[in-house]
Amino acid sequence: MRSYVTSFKVNHGRNILPIKRMEVFSAEEWEIFIEEWLEIKKSQYLEVERFGGAGDKGRDVAAYISDPKVADYDWDCFQCKHYDRPLMPAQMWIEFGKIIYYTFLKEYPVPKKYFFIAPKGCGTSFTKLLQNGSDIKTGLLAHWEKDISESITSGHKIGLAPELTAYINAFDYSIFDRVQPKTIIEEHKPHPNHLTWFGGGLPDREMLDETTIAAEIGSEESQYVNQLIKAYNSDSPTEFSSITEIAKGSNHYRHFTRARISFHHAEQLRNFSRDNLPNGTFESFQTEVLDGIINLVESAHVNSFEKVKAIENQSAIVPITSNALREVTNTKDKTGVCHQLCNDKKINWVEND
Repeated sequence: MRSYVTSFKVNHGRNILPIKRMEVFSAEEWEIFIEEWLEIKKSQYLEVERFGGAGDKGRDVAAYISDPKVADYDWDCFQCKHYDRPLMPAQMWIEFGKIIYYTFLKEYPVPKKYFFIAPKGCGTSFTKLLQNGSDIKTGLLAHWEKDISESITSGHKIGLAPELTAYINAFDYSIFDRVQPKTIIEEHKPHPNHLTWFGGGLPDREMLDETTIAAEIGSEESQYVNQLIKAYNSDSPTEFSSITEIAKGSNHYRHFTRARISFHHAEQLRNFSRDNLPNGTFESFQTEVLDGIINLVESAHVNSFEKVKAIENQSAIVPITSNALREVTNTKDKTGVCHQLCNDKKINWVEND
């Protein structure tokens, strides 16, 4: 596949690896990023909710498997920790204590799974602890008085009453697990915000020409194609009712070939933006082009065909200064947007149509 060489590739040096970028996220950004990652798992979760901060009762991000409005709903808990070192048991006893205590009080159901998530992952000793439920139980009972009892709720000590002790002894510790940072990065890639977190430049775009777009005009192209036919009629002594009636090799036919290729360039850019950038990026690109041509759209012209050509020429020089797509766009994209706008009936080549 041939692809465009962008200025980004020439101007920027070696990229910082995503796994290293994660280490400089703030604690809040880390939770937001994990929430986005879980949004991708729509087939697995009904809804994702980020709590975070004081009063979360041991839940940073909750991923609901069933309706949380119904009692005893199913859910997974994701505990987001952003430390400068891998997680160690001493740091996490309080988190074990919170989930135990609040499920004991039936503040929420016991999650199906409880995942510890950290950009530097889990240390060897903590990984080993997660693999042995009896060690978690033993550690909880041993650390409760010193490390847990006064940290669950502010200003209130939670003692090991017999009922709570029995609950700890009976708890299913197999729910506790971890997710590797590299797994999260890989699974987050389809999210439209992935590049805004990690940079690295946009991927390559395939080049389009007459041989790479469908020969048959699709029904989704009918509006701008019909407008172009009427524009050609305004410039021709012969009236055309379809593109097939226009002589190959004529100015009108050559123009239509270029216009259709540019339309498909813009459609490809729309899909490219949808797959790689935040929602609304392409719509902002269209708006920049529209703002740059609208005065000419509303001006008088010798005929509609001259209007089309004048506006195409104007779109080619519209500067795209801040949109994230500017590194991967070319003249055909901006010209194609003119035909997209016509296709969407935001502008017309022939008035009162």
